[in-house]
Amino acid sequence: MRLTFLLLLCTIFYLAPSRSSAQNIQWQEIYPGVWKGTAGKPDAYDLLKAANVTPSATLQTLDKAAFPLKKEDISIEMHLGKTYIRLPLERNEQLFGFGLNFQTIHQRGRIMQLHADHYGKSDNGRTHAPTPFYVSSLGYGVFVNSAKYIDVYAGHGVRKDSKNPPEVQDRNTDDNWSAHPYSDAVEMLVPAEGIEMYVFAGPKPINAIQRFNLLSGGGCLPPRWGLGFTQRVHRLYNAEQVKQEAKAFEDRGYPLDFIGLEPGWQSKSYPCTFEWDKTRFPDPAKFVKEMDAVGVKINLWTNPYVSPDASIYKKIDPYTASHTVWNGTIPDLSMPEARKILFDQFEKEHVKIGVSGYKIDEVDGFDSYLWPDVTIFPSGHSSEQMRQTYGLLVQKYSYEMFRNNNMRTYGLVRGSNAGGSSFPYVIYNDNYSHEDFITALINSGYAGVLWTPEVRASKTAEEWLRRFQTVCFSPMAMINAWSTSMQPWTFPEVAPQIKAVAELRMQMMPYWYSEFAKYHYKGTPPFRGMSLEERFSSGVKNEKTATNLEENPYEEALTKEVKDQYMAGEYLLVAPLFTGETSRKVILPKGKWYDFYTGKLAGNGEVITITPGLDKIPVFVKDGGIVPMMPVMLHAPKANEKVDLEIRHYGEKNGNYKLYDDDGETFAYEKGIFSWREIKVERQKNGELKGSISAEEKGKPGTVGKVTWRYMTK
Repeated sequence: MRLTFLLLLCTIFYLAPSRSSAQNIQWQEIYPGVWKGTAGKPDAYDLLKAANVTPSATLQTLDKAAFPLKKEDISIEMHLGKTYIRLPLERNEQLFGFGLNFQTIHQRGRIMQLHADHYGKSDNGRTHAPTPFYVSSLGYGVFVNSAKYIDVYAGHGVRKDSKNPPEVQDRNTDDNWSAHPYSDAVEMLVPAEGIEMYVFAGPKPINAIQRFNLLSGGGCLPPRWGLGFTQRVHRLYNAEQVKQEAKAFEDRGYPLDFIGLEPGWQSKSYPCTFEWDKTRFPDPAKFVKEMDAVGVKINLWTNPYVSPDASIYKKIDPYTASHTVWNGTIPDLSMPEARKILFDQFEKEHVKIGVSGYKIDEVDGFDSYLWPDVTIFPSGHSSEQMRQTYGLLVQKYSYEMFRNNNMRTYGLVRGSNAGGSSFPYVIYNDNYSHEDFITALINSGYAGVLWTPEVRASKTAEEWLRRFQTVCFSPMAMINAWSTSMQPWTFPEVAPQIKAVAELRMQMMPYWYSEFAKYHYKGTPPFRGMSLEERFSSGVKNEKTATNLEENPYEEALTKEVKDQYMAGEYLLVAPLFTGETSRKVILPKGKWYDFYTGKLAGNGEVITITPGLDKIPVFVKDGGIVPMMPVMLHAPKANEKVDLEIRHYGEKNGNYKLYDDDGETFAYEKGIFSWREIKVERQKNGELKGSISAEEKGKPGTVGKVTWRYMTK
């Protein structure tokens, strides 16, 4: 009997399937230069299904390209219900991306878990947008389409069967011994029985990012007013105080396009009723209409957690999760029943009376207040999946509400992920490190999201001005005075400089608007890192070649993380200074670059040291750069309003620029009611420069008034 039992156990052991098995990846080229690969049994719910967007038609027009990696070097294995992914890395390759990071640009050698969360001052993968997408300095991108927490080893860890193993070193005798040996792969662990992934061709890193954004529907196209200036007022302001705030801006001549109301506009918040507090706002419809009449739109703070005192509480309760957030129920926004109840309330109470948008808070994390992973959602999606996609869901369905009303919106959100680039929301958080703000702005371009380095408070006038300068060269020019009641003129000694940069933000609106249109139609991030700029190289330093800093400081600079300068649109390089700095170094990509303010030559593919003073944020324009500008206005142009243009040209080369035009407020552009006006500046036989702009198209928007030309470089 005992022998029979042992024989039976041995038989089961030898006949049992292996716990680990290699999987064949089924590759399909779904668009030119975009491949979809599947293996095993991927989860039914993923990031792209949550975002539920239509890929941009531009994808079909892209050039064909070869698969950028050796397919045989990409491996997928299943083990104990999990998927192990391995992708090859070259020795001279640098990696960028893996979400909205705040301290690091170079990701090679790092370990992280991509997990939707509040940024906790460590780039460990827990962040507001844990996008599982990376781009290589060799010009390709990889996206893992999973709504699970993904463990990433970005060139860290060495397999014993590696094709390119590191040299074995003896620490006793080798002064170059490293505790982190060379690794030739990116490895990821996904807690699922299969995976769907995408590979994007280049040939350059920027092309891979464009394809990724276009797969997500292209970038967002905000209304023109969204690119103006915004002030978020104190959390307990009432209607009269908000009106007084707007009047103070106008009386002092400071631009203002929309005001954000913080939690006190609601009858109760934390959790929320989504209903107006009638003691502070006795007639919300009249208030919103009066604000609109003076050119100022209204944006409302909220979070999606439903107060027991909300009128929709009982109706939505069957479609909420098992746990609460601050005693508010959590709508399962993956369910159409929950979405309809919540956003019908938003539409009736807010959008139908003219509210322009939202600041949607607390959809990112902190485990101490967001729902725990033991939470059950009625849709059957896991808590983990909902955590990874909740920011996408609130953006998706609030945006659809505005689309149904033919009103473009532009707002703020605390969480996002892959698939959300077309949603008109900018990420923000509670961190207040100016340096981290700029690093995040750079990384947003690799993550398919927008990020704003908002201004909240400052200890000195210098800090106030330096912070203000950077928000005016970011996706949203904003002061967030929800707790401080600070205003642009709070520090009188720098009020003139603050006003000047706010006016510059408005003057540059034609440029900003055109750059966002390129984001929408071409997938090009409007704000992005230097590694994406042509003629700029940033990668892994050759381990066997020592660089002589005296002989070649430029080459040395390019091997380091560039965290304090960035590209703003097609032609501008922004190099901010932080509090206490009087000078800084700027790495200029190859070619000539010119001072934005004077047009004078700044340098030619070199590292320069600048001492700009306090008044201006350093900005440089590449040779042949064109920047269309409009007159200073206190509010963005209204729909179809004609505006005069001053078109600036910099440098010696001929210039070319595509100026985008539509009505600026509605979705008519989706029906083809938009135009690209071609601007050219060409040197004539007599040596002089001459500018031209293509004619207005019949039946297309025509908001360009009188055009004048300014050749900045003498």
